Amino acid sequence: MTSTLAPPRYWLTWLGVGVMWLVSRLPLRVQFALGRAIGAVGHRFARARRHIANTNIALCFPELDAGARDALVREIFASTGIGAVETAIAWFGDVTRLRERVTFEGLDALTTAQQRGRGVMLIGAHFSTLDLAGALLSQATDLDVIYRYNKNPVIEWAMRHGRERRFKGVIERSDTRTVLTRLKGGHTIWYAADQDYGRKVSVFAPFFGVSAATITAASRFARFNSSPAIFISHFRDEAKQTWSLHFREVDEFTGADEIEDARRINAVIEREIRRHPDQYLWLHRRFKTRPVGEERPY
Repeated sequence: MTSTLAPPRYWLTWLGVGVMWLVSRLPLRVQFALGRAIGAVGHRFARARRHIANTNIALCFPELDAGARDALVREIFASTGIGAVETAIAWFGDVTRLRERVTFEGLDALTTAQQRGRGVMLIGAHFSTLDLAGALLSQATDLDVIYRYNKNPVIEWAMRHGRERRFKGVIERSDTRTVLTRLKGGHTIWYAADQDYGRKVSVFAPFFGVSAATITAASRFARFNSSPAIFISHFRDEAKQTWSLHFREVDEFTGADEIEDARRINAVIEREIRRHPDQYLWLHRRFKTRPVGEERPY
């Protein structure tokens, strides 16, 4: 263990990592129940995140009344809690035991794109099943993933270690050169293109009818090597304790209008979220960056 990971200030984080390892060994039924319990505790005590989720749902689903919004937010926290347990499974568990519990819809769209030999941009979004879906997909095909560096070195180690077990490449999002090199080498690159990283790397495009800062990297990467773009979504069926991964081809990005490219990506993400709105990461401040003159809604 390096000195960077050993100081006492990280002991609590190491305890959390140990708990994740233990959780990854529990029976699936217990894991789902534990995830729901985590979500209930989060809904009760994480007031700031609850406020963010409530604000997002009010903006994106104005047709819902107050009772329906509250019920949806509770389910969002439950799904997020289950997602935390699924992340433990993905990083530290044996996902081969789940092989019979996953179905792939439209996987031929991905394999056909891969056969073109120009690399593939696999565009996704932050559904709560993200890490487990990646681990399940890695059993069917090789792929690289783009991720965001974590300042806590223990979390960074656990995240990289967990993902490097599954993927051919784990690329920090600022390492553009490696992304482009891997695309030129014919690799499939998975990139979740739906978070607000600020004005400098984004354009404004509608998302659930609300102007949202939308990163342009996914379309730029695809254009670099004329790589086909495939959208991936992934959901759990809590009652059946199964998962489904869905793939669909995205029309070629021309680069003529970055706002139009962003609008198209957001439209696909929105359509998939509407299938299971509780399974999306609404705890993120999706609308924190606003057009000039608009106030933040949070």
